[in-house]
Amino acid sequence: MTPSPKEIIDAAGVEAALTRMAREIVDTHAELDGLALIGIRTGGVPLAERLRQRIAALTGTPVPTGILDITLYRDDWSRLSHHPIIRKTEIPFSIDDKDIVLVDDVLYTGRTIRAALDALSDLGRPRTIKLAVLVDRGWRELPIQADYVGTAVETQVDEHVDVFLQETHGRDAVVLQPEGA
Repeated sequence: MTPSPKEIIDAAGVEAALTRMAREIVDTHAELDGLALIGIRTGGVPLAERLRQRIAALTGTPVPTGILDITLYRDDWSRLSHHPIIRKTEIPFSIDDKDIVLVDDVLYTGRTIRAALDALSDLGRPRTIKLAVLVDRGWRELPIQADYVGTAVETQVDEHVDVFLQETHGRDAVVLQPEGA
């Protein structure tokens, strides 16, 4: 019998995690005028926007926010599809000498973040790059760790973490899926 999907974070949990992460970002960046958020397509984009809104509510300071597409920087893109869908990177500000907070939904092997770091290095030279993720599920293949984590979840390698967000799925939840479910 295949185990069924299990909701591990509900909408209130997602909201609480993002609010806590925004506070942590503010607490560790005394100079908000050099701070910028960049969401990794696709899941990191709405999360970066929500963090931006929370940081503005906490501080009264608008933080620039951008979108990073890493499709061509992935080390597995040729295995994903012969015709990968490449979307636009939208960063309407210079990242040079900025304190960047890179935002994604799930941290797993670290390969997505490696690709994002490569993409950012082609765009400029930030002063610092920190990582914010809603879910850290472990099983790293590269030495990459998040600086701001909504929640850490113990998973099995054959499980999958699905993040559902209001902006893309009509609800907020994090669900642990058994392989093949």
